[in-house]
Amino acid sequence: MTAFPIFPQPESCEKARVGQIALVGAGPGARDLLTLRAVNRLQEADIVFYDRLVDPDVLDLVRAGAETVFVGKHVGAHSWPQDRINRAIVAEALKGRRVVRLKSGDPGIFGRATEELDAARAAGIPIELVPGVTAASAAGASLGKSLTERGVANTLVLATGTGCADDPFPDSTRLSGPGTTTAFYMSVRQADRLSKDLMESGLPPESPVEICVDVSKRNERHLSASVRSLPEIIRSNRVKGCAILLVTWPEGVSASPQHVNAADGIKNEPSHVVEIA
Repeated sequence: MTAFPIFPQPESCEKARVGQIALVGAGPGARDLLTLRAVNRLQEADIVFYDRLVDPDVLDLVRAGAETVFVGKHVGAHSWPQDRINRAIVAEALKGRRVVRLKSGDPGIFGRATEELDAARAAGIPIELVPGVTAASAAGASLGKSLTERGVANTLVLATGTGCADDPFPDSTRLSGPGTTTAFYMSVRQADRLSKDLMESGLPPESPVEICVDVSKRNERHLSASVRSLPEIIRSNRVKGCAILLVTWPEGVSASPQHVNAADGIKNEPSHVVEIA
């Protein structure tokens, strides 16, 4: 297999003491959705730090003899906070090792890549970002539909229903409007709030929502709901964790008083459990 060197090869052993870090996108689940560059990095790595949502099949691509370390975060059990991960990958690279930080989806989309990039650069360690197929793209492909369509949706919005500690409930729908498709990441626990916000913005209550669970994995499933029924469909089907919500707001469908009033009486019950991918 042709290798793509991350950095110029060192000219001497002295220069080889500092290793390198690659933040690699594992894609949504299926290992054949990884990029060729991602596979090469896994086969070059001395140590791989991987997330909870990385499919076990992807780990089979890691070079034999390489060390693998689970650094996933579970709701209510954050045994690997971000600053600890930063310290770990930097420490291994300072030993001269080739480090891969393997993240589900694309590292640059809700993947907290900035903290790891900053930590590596502050330590003088060469680092690269290897993009991956993000869940919204995989969900559209799995449904057999485009996320954009002329005359329907000419804008694609990637949003998250769950924020950081300083802003746990972000205004996730502020960019949604006529002519947009919005892909909501980490939003299952916020379905009540998002449903209410979308209807208050003027999206008709019966507008369709696609719920794509565990996209590209063996247990993948799709559910359809309306904006109004979204919270109940999620609860009745026990959807948790890894799901993408796709909402298309067609061109020409604008806010009207009856649409805004349709959201009246819907109870807003945001979850106070932060869901971290």
